[in-house]
Amino acid sequence: MAMTVSQIYRYPVKGLSAQAMTGADLCAGCGLPEDRRFAIMHGASTFNPNEPSWQPKTNFLGLARNDRLGALETQYDPPTTMLTVRRGGRQVARGQIGTLVGRGLIEQFLAAYLKSDIPGVPRLVEAAGVMFSDTPEKWVSIVSAASLHDLERVVKEPVNPLRLRPNFVIDGAAPWEENHWVGRTLTMGRTRLAVTALIERCNAINVEPGTGSQTLNLLLALARGFGHQHCGVYAQVITGGAVAVGDAVAIES
Repeated sequence: MAMTVSQIYRYPVKGLSAQAMTGADLCAGCGLPEDRRFAIMHGASTFNPNEPSWQPKTNFLGLARNDRLGALETQYDPPTTMLTVRRGGRQVARGQIGTLVGRGLIEQFLAAYLKSDIPGVPRLVEAAGVMFSDTPEKWVSIVSAASLHDLERVVKEPVNPLRLRPNFVIDGAAPWEENHWVGRTLTMGRTRLAVTALIERCNAINVEPGTGSQTLNLLLALARGFGHQHCGVYAQVITGGAVAVGDAVAIES
């Protein structure tokens, strides 16, 4: 069966909800445009906005430790940097996060919403040249729909792919075939990507997007059902270009 791109997502603010895309223009050595452009610092973070550099995810709010973020739905407009936050379908905050005033509006909401669940006061940050991903490298993440379906077989429940926060969901691969792609080159639309590493999962995948509930332990299911806690792969863009939903995916021989 031929492999194709079935879904594309970016996450403008680390730890907040996904934004579906129909296509994207990738550049070599970069992640998806606007992906993890912003992050939310907590009071104990060592990230220095005045001397920015990549820092581990423990310096920022995220689903693994702040599952209440999973109940928030966000909409982001790149040209204006307007972020709209909803909970249960109702707008609860809105701000132009490319500006100091707009960031302050979102920070005030997060401080009230999370209360004593986090150390200090939340601060929304961005930094030129920094992508607030879980790895120092600016990679994209790829998840196979077939592997997710196999995981569903183990847990006997549907698994929302957004639990794994992928950039690309691929149809047509065999279950767990992607575990053998590391070190190989992938073509996707007009792009070429070097598959660099398996993604080792954390407690964030136990959080259901849209509700924040943790009634399904996918991390335990991976360990018990498959003997590992990997799902998906990271890849580095080595030849940039356009990629869209429906594009063919292939492994170079």
